[in-house]
Amino acid sequence: MGSLWHGFADMGAVERDGAFVVARGEGAYIWDQAGTRYLDATAGLWFTNVGHGRREIADAVAAQLSTLAHYSNFGDITAPVTQELAERLGELAPVPGSKIMFTSGGSDSVDTAAKLARRYWHETGRPEKTLIVGRRLAYHGMHYAGTALGGIAPNRAGYGELVPDARTVEWDDAKSLAELIEEVGADRIAAFFCEPIIGAGGVYLPPEGYLAEVRRICRENDILFVADEVVTGFGRIGGSWFASTRFGLEPDLMTTAKGLTSGYLPMGAVFAAPRVAEPFYSGDVWFRHGYTYGGHAGAAAAAMANLDILERENLIDASKNLESLLHEHFSPLAAHPRVAEVRSGLGAVAAVQMADPADGPAMVKDLRAQGVSGRAAGQGALQISPSFVITEQQVAELAAAFGRALG
Repeated sequence: MGSLWHGFADMGAVERDGAFVVARGEGAYIWDQAGTRYLDATAGLWFTNVGHGRREIADAVAAQLSTLAHYSNFGDITAPVTQELAERLGELAPVPGSKIMFTSGGSDSVDTAAKLARRYWHETGRPEKTLIVGRRLAYHGMHYAGTALGGIAPNRAGYGELVPDARTVEWDDAKSLAELIEEVGADRIAAFFCEPIIGAGGVYLPPEGYLAEVRRICRENDILFVADEVVTGFGRIGGSWFASTRFGLEPDLMTTAKGLTSGYLPMGAVFAAPRVAEPFYSGDVWFRHGYTYGGHAGAAAAAMANLDILERENLIDASKNLESLLHEHFSPLAAHPRVAEVRSGLGAVAAVQMADPADGPAMVKDLRAQGVSGRAAGQGALQISPSFVITEQQVAELAAAFGRALG
């Protein structure tokens, strides 16, 4: 029996069947230990936006580690590369003047935003505003607040109440949020957390007008709007750095990770609009929160190199092109009798929803037999979120492999 305990795994099955060990990657491909090549349908866990094997990022990290691996970002301490990255992200922010707090990843970012939302209201004289609201099917990481906010029931099962004052509304109906506000009162609600595209819950695209409507409801009821862009950020939305920019959401807080470094090192960031940051910048107020590796110098170097590649190679535009390519090549699979629907047409993401959700895990293995590394998300949805460097020919090959795996 091995010692590694995998996340989100039936470890009995892993012990019985063995692990799928990925040995190396290059562009849109990965290879296992036996040297078999696979098209990477998911860019790892949504994050390898610039593709695998980017020596430029590795070299930038090595250069930084040989100078200063990390020190701290607590108090008044930081490193030059971390400062530089914060300024660069500030220029990309959907809300001008946003402040950047670095974390170690997406779950950190969500918990940071949840704490900051509550603390903001405390500092502005409204401490009763503590309720945080998420949506059914939503995924907000696996820390305490993120698990409580998430709308995937199996992820919460067996833990009891993790965070008091956490509620869930329907994912696709703005009236559900309005009804909760009417039920509990706007003066009790601190923040509404919203993935612009629901990711791990099954890749669900927002209904037409939904994002604008929930943003309006939050603004009119003085509820902080938190855009969870851990998946959609840094180009995954297609054509823009962030969904918040593409849809004009002007979030009070925005959580990010994944595409910030394209997964080359762990890093996340919370963007706080000037309104939220102001009480903590006015003097004598500490936000007593932070992470040992938040703003890690080596990770910041990886992020800087990653952003350079995204800009230099016009990969934000390539992601927009993927939006239509994925829709064109995968939507015909909706006609297959084993497929309930294909969700595509917004961002560099898609999902093939199996008619029988129980078929999802088996399809992942069937895809490997066809030379594709895939993943099941939600209830029987096969996730598609390739690197932005994937070619049209490779997208066609990917869709053809899905067709063969379906039989």
